This record gives sequence, C-alpha cells and structure tokens, in this order.
Amino acid sequence: MLISDFDYDLPEELIAQAPLPERDASRMLVLDRRTRSWTDSTFHHFIDHITAEDVVVLNNTRVIPARLIGKRRSSGGRVEVFLVRKVSDEIWEALVRPGSRLKPGVIVDFGEELSGEIIDEPGTEIRHVRFTCEGSFEERLAQVGVTPLPPYIKRISSSDSDRERYQTVYARTSGAIAAPTAGLHFTNESLTDLRAKAHVAEITLHVGYGTFEPVRVDEVSQHVVSSERYEIDSEDANAINDAKTRGGRVIAVGTTTVRTLESAVNDSGQLLAQQGESKLTITPGYKFRVVDALLTNFHLPRSSLLLLVSAFAGREFTLGAYKHAVDQRYRFYSYGDCMLIL
Repeated sequence: MLISDFDYDLPEELIAQAPLPERDASRMLVLDRRTRSWTDSTFHHFIDHITAEDVVVLNNTRVIPARLIGKRRSSGGRVEVFLVRKVSDEIWEALVRPGSRLKPGVIVDFGEELSGEIIDEPGTEIRHVRFTCEGSFEERLAQVGVTPLPPYIKRISSSDSDRERYQTVYARTSGAIAAPTAGLHFTNESLTDLRAKAHVAEITLHVGYGTFEPVRVDEVSQHVVSSERYEIDSEDANAINDAKTRGGRVIAVGTTTVRTLESAVNDSGQLLAQQGESKLTITPGYKFRVVDALLTNFHLPRSSLLLLVSAFAGREFTLGAYKHAVDQRYRFYSYGDCMLIL
C-alpha cells in the first residue's frame, strides 16, 4: 500500500486559520461503519450518540509554549527553537532553524534570563539543546515561549487567545507540543453534560513530533511513528475494562487517545494501568482491540493520522467521507470541524 493512496484534494480556503467564537459550534460528520454511510451534523449532537454503558476517553495532556525565538550571542542572528522532547532537566531535543549552520557550542539567548547551547553536530533534523536559566525553566518558558501552532496556520505569529484556545478545557498534565485537537470542541458545559450521561475516563499522551512528523516513505508498511510518552492510571483503566465487560463502547476522543489505548492492551484484551512509551504505528490492516468509536478532526493528506483513521474506518470509506466534507465546505485541521466514526 502506497502513501499516495492516502492523498486528497483540499482547497486552501478550507484550512481553518482560527477557532470559531464558540468551541462547541463546530460541524460534525458522523460516519456509520456498519452501513457505510455518513450524516451531516454538529458537535452539539455528540452526546446524542453516547449511552450510559459507554466510556468516553480523553487525553488530558497540556500544550507547553514550545516555540522559542532567540538570537545568537555571537552575531545576533535570529534562531528558532521548537522543543520536541525533554531528555533531562536541562537538555531538550528540538527542531532548530537554521539548524544546519549551527555548530556545537553556539549559544542562543531568549531574553535576558534564558539561554540555550547547541551541543551536537549538525546532520539530523533534531538537535540537542542544553538550557540555562535563573530559577525554574518551566517558569521562564511560560514567559518567553510561544504557542506552537501548526505550519498550515498562516499567521505571522500566534495570538494571546491561542494560549487558551489551542488547549482543551480539561488539559492538566503539561508536556505536549501540539494539542489533541479532537478535544478542542468540548466546553466545560458540554463536558458536564457528558459526565452526567456516561463515564468519562482520562489518559495522558504527550503529543510529540511523532504525531505530526511527515511520512517520508512510499510504502506505508515502512513508516514508523516516533515514540511518545503516555500514562494510564488504575482507576481509568478499570473503568475502560468495565465498559468492555458490560458491553459498552470505548469512545476515543482523538487519535492520540487511540494510540495510547491500543498500546496499553495485553494479549487478553485487558487495558493495563501503566506508564510507558507508545511505539505503535497504526496503518490499514491493524486490528483494534480497545477502541469502538472515534471522535477526530480532519487530517492532512499522506499523514500518519489519516493512516490511523483509515485503519479504523477503511481507506475508501474514509476518503469518500473526506470528499463529502470538502464538497460541503467543512473546516479542516486543528481549528476545524470534526468527524465521529461509529
């Protein structure tokens, strides 16, 4: 199977550049895998598809202000550092621009109280940066870091409102460099209504570079999604297992939730409470063992996320639904509309 089999045409004007005034005002395309049909709806009706026997699983990761703009201490030249993964208290893996020209030992200043030293040789896309600051790195990052909006949002910079809107209302555990965007549609009120109707469980997967890293191979089977840290506690694992036992559905909010749940299931089909690294790559042909339904946004052509959705719903059915969404002028990607796959 080729990655070119997962392409589709998308007019640029359908790529959402900003969130809607109200989080829960998004449109929602509902896909029925049994009948191979879809229905135009809105997110307000998400709860109508949930029963008391179901469990809805959220990813409560919190986005950090991972984009840093600094100046080379020696020359004053502009340097952009995009934090990708924490290695130790001082060292981060990062995308650095212009990374190919920065040699080991180069110091980049981000204001007066935070600096970073490039500590490895140019070559790979990811560089290692050792940070030095007065006091807490997290506090300094909160002061000078910028919300890391995806590159298809064509704004000069993120706005103050992005710090709130590019974050789910239930975000709790800091560590992600991108939002689990399917959760952006929930408000506190809709979440309260959902909890009154069904059980809501939470997991944590810190969205990392693996989620949005481009697929660079022609053969889908050769693509490997980089690992991402996750955690599931015993209370939520038990709630999810109980739902399966009583015949309820596990409804995952977002592809990162799917990846977490499918990474933590044992050979007997039991979800395990654990901390770990998800190294799972989900492509068509994968047999899902935990997830029964999925709420997700619309994803980029030729992306690992579109591969995952196609594995869950079928390639032709998924791409047919995407074509319908384009024809009906749905809004795409992070700040866009959503689809519920039942």
